[in-house]
Amino acid sequence: MPLCLAAGALAATLATGTFTLAWTHSIEKVRWEEDWRIVDARLLLVAARIRGTGAGMEMPAGAVLRDGVWHYRPDLPPQTRVLLAHSPHAAGHALCIDGHCRPLADVLPGLPETATISLAACP
Repeated sequence: MPLCLAAGALAATLATGTFTLAWTHSIEKVRWEEDWRIVDARLLLVAARIRGTGAGMEMPAGAVLRDGVWHYRPDLPPQTRVLLAHSPHAAGHALCIDGHCRPLADVLPGLPETATISLAACP
């Protein structure tokens, strides 16, 4: 099942059932990554990684430090959609598929400076 992205009138469809969302924490400048999978028309968060710690970045119970990266599995039920803030005040999100990452602003050309980006399984 493909992944649908939307922000206002902008939309894109990507032929993938798995993807990683990545971003840099706006204050601590630490990379965060989340691995998602489309299951039964919902988005399932299957794993997450944080490449360091800092203010407001406490590791959840069960997180394991491997090679300087904290790995954990978030306790989040499957989501019908994921909303992301796009703003000039923080680094944008990147979407990674098969190890190739690109900014969401490249996936949705013409993305306004401030927007809410919706990710969902395509109908």
